[in-house]
Amino acid sequence: MIEISSNFLAPEFLAPLAALAAAAAVTYFWRALGVAVSGKVDKDSALFRWVTCVAYALLAGLISRMILLPIGPLADLSIEQRAGATVISLAVFFLTRKNLLIGVASGAIALVLMAKLGPL
Repeated sequence: MIEISSNFLAPEFLAPLAALAAAAAVTYFWRALGVAVSGKVDKDSALFRWVTCVAYALLAGLISRMILLPIGPLADLSIEQRAGATVISLAVFFLTRKNLLIGVASGAIALVLMAKLGPL
C-alpha cells in the first residue's frame, strides 16, 4: 500500500503543482480553441499566407542568428564550422526529398563532429 506523506500537502509543494495545473489549463484552452476554429479558417486567405510568411521569417532570423551570433557552446565553433554544418544539413535535406528529421540530424551530427575534430 502506498502512503502519502503529510508533507506532500505543505505550501511549498502545492504552489508548484498549482502553477503546473494553471499552465496546463491555459495551454489546453488555446489548443481547444485552435481545434474549434481550424475548420473555419481558409488556408488560402491573405491573412493565413501572411501568418505563414511571418513564421518563416522568424525561423530564418533565428537560424541566421544561431549561425552568425551564437551563444553558449555553439559560440566555441568557428563561423566556418557553423556554416559548413548548415550547408551539410541543407544538402542532406534536399537530397532526401526534404526529409526534415534527417536534415536536422545530419546538421547536428556535423556540428558534433566538427566540435570534436576542432578547426580544420
